[in-house]
Order: sequence, then C-alpha cells, then structure tokens
Amino acid sequence: MTTSLPTLARRLDSVQSSAIRDLLALTARADVISLAGGLPATELIPTTRIRAAAVDVLESSSAVQYCETSGWRELRDVVAEREANIIGRPVDAAEVVITHGSQQALTLVAQALLDPGSIVVVDEPAYTGALQVFSIAGADIRAIPIGEDGMDTDELARRLAAGLRPALVHTVSNFHNPRGVTMSTPKRRHLAELADEYGFWILEDDPYGEIWFDTPPPAPIASYSDRVVRLSSASKILAPAFRVGWMVAPKQVCDAVELLKQGADLCGSSLTQQMAAHLLTDTAWLERHLTSLRTEYHSRAMELVRALQFEMGGALSVSPAHGGMFVWANFHDGTDTTALLASAIDHGVAFVPGKAFADDVAYRGAFRLCFTSSPAPVLHEAVRRLKAAHALS
Repeated sequence: MTTSLPTLARRLDSVQSSAIRDLLALTARADVISLAGGLPATELIPTTRIRAAAVDVLESSSAVQYCETSGWRELRDVVAEREANIIGRPVDAAEVVITHGSQQALTLVAQALLDPGSIVVVDEPAYTGALQVFSIAGADIRAIPIGEDGMDTDELARRLAAGLRPALVHTVSNFHNPRGVTMSTPKRRHLAELADEYGFWILEDDPYGEIWFDTPPPAPIASYSDRVVRLSSASKILAPAFRVGWMVAPKQVCDAVELLKQGADLCGSSLTQQMAAHLLTDTAWLERHLTSLRTEYHSRAMELVRALQFEMGGALSVSPAHGGMFVWANFHDGTDTTALLASAIDHGVAFVPGKAFADDVAYRGAFRLCFTSSPAPVLHEAVRRLKAAHALS
C-alpha cells in the first residue's frame, strides 16, 4: 500500500530527530570535549594500511565501476566466512547483503519486515538510531528493560503469554549501546526459543562484538535460531568513512532487502567494499590491529571509570566496561542529566542524557559517555569539567 503524503507528513511530525546527532552538531565547538558521539579514535584508524589497500584495489577498473546491489561478491564471501565462524554454522553469500553502514541495513530491514502499526520490541534503554528507524516506519514500539545480562527475556515471555505479538525484537547483544552490558548465553537461548515459538524476527545489532577487552562475547543469538537478522559494520574496527556495513539473514529476507536497496541507492561503493575485503582478509594484520585497538580502548575505559569514581564517586555509580565504546552512569543525588547538559556544555564537556534512550523518569539521572575518541588526559579533563558543572546544578 502506498503511503499518502499527508499520512507520511503526520508520521514524520511525530518522529524526533536523533538526540545524539543533534548533540553532535551542538558540540562541534573546538572548546567542548565531546563524550557524546560513538566515534572511534581518529588516531587509531589504520590510515597507512587503508592507503595501501586503496592502491592495491585501484589496480583493477572494477574498483571504480558499479557492483551488485547486494554488494561486491568477494566481500560477501568474506563476510559469510567470518559470520560462519562466529555463528558456528555455514553461511552462504546469498545470505549476506552489504549496505551503506549498518544503519542502512537497519532501515531496510524495518521496511522489509514491518507494516505501519506493527509491534516492535526494543531494549529499555534503547539505541536511539533504532528508535528513529522504527518510528519512521510507523511501528508500535514497546520496551523491555535490560539488566546487567541483557534484555529481561522472562518479562518478554510474560508479555507474550499475555497476548503481545511483535513482528520484530531488536537488541544490541554485545556491549550494549547505551548500557554497555552483554546479553548472557541463557538469555540468548531463551530469546531464540521465544522467536521460534511465537514467530517473530530477532534483529541482532552487533557493531561492537569485536571490541572486547578480556574475553570474547558469547555465541550470537543467531546460533540458536534461523529467525535472526544479524547486523554489523566495518565502521568501528576499520574506518567509518568506508560506509561498509552488512546484514546476515535467511535468503528470503535478503532478497526483500535487496529489492528495497535497488530503489534506495542501486549499489554501494565498489572501491570501499573492495578495500574492506582487502583488510578483512589480511588476517595476521587484522588481528594485530584489533589487539592494539582493544588494548587502547580498554585503557581509556578504565581511565574514564576511575576518573568518574575519584572525582564524583559519592554522587554517582558507573557501569563496568568490558568492551564496546560506552560507559553508563547514574547520579543518585537527584540530578537531572537533561538539565545538567546545558551547564556541562557551558563548562566545555558533553554527554548524552538518559532521556535520549528511554522516556522514563527512572533514567532522569542516567547518562552515556563515550571513552574511545579521547586519550586519558582529555578524559580526566572532561570529568573535571563535568564535576564543575554538576557542582552548580
């Protein structure tokens, strides 16, 4: 059914712009230390190796020509092999679609699997990019709280037994954005069992799974059910400017997404897809790069947590960081982080308040901080500025 322009306009009027994107624009000032956006460290992006990959792939004219809508075949083969190793079962290239970043995959999957009014279950707090996509799709969004081991699947089971019938359940399974937690193996199994029993799709969003600090995350939810669409990206481990993401899903979902993608952009960049394949298949280099990335990000995470605990420990609690890019903190003194943000920016530091991820009073004192894009001395200075802003709130 075609959506009329007035209907679409009303739907868009009800959709809030991403709070994080708006905040990034607000904090572009050079004097503001931004811990708001989930940006990888620019100085850790392997530009020398990327330059070599560009030179190598430009030896072939195919690097500057159109490619298949579903992505350059060799990269799809690479992703299929990598995902097979992670999931623990064979993955065919026909089950892979390369997208313009994983956010495009999220959008296309929503278009393929949802009708206006379809029920979508999300984490609470939730990834804001997913909330925006599902809102634009006209979905009926329901939230299930997450704890230290991921989504409360027992609560989901209770709601399903009471009649809830989602078309889709979205979760960031590894090093959650914004909470930083990882879903446990029992909950992964339970969610997969619920999908098989009630017939909904699981959208397993996994952009951070390779940025682990101590131990790798558990086997994906997709290991336990074939009703799973997995999303990931090269942005966090190679370079955001590649704009190379991917989805792995049953072929019928891939076919639907490919058809939609034809109307969206016809195809992605052959050049950056070939460069990504070049880097992902250089396994010895990639492992060294990932080890370096994990080591430095782990160090930065610990520095931020220690600084928060030292400067403001009596006023807040901070979640431990085991991977990914974020820590989640909560004030216990009545501070409203949405109100605090304006003062914080005046003091030259930015964060994302909890209200951006869940419109519930329970999150009024919460906030998300990104540790990856700033070295230790800058993180310490950011916390000192935050402390000064908090003292005036």
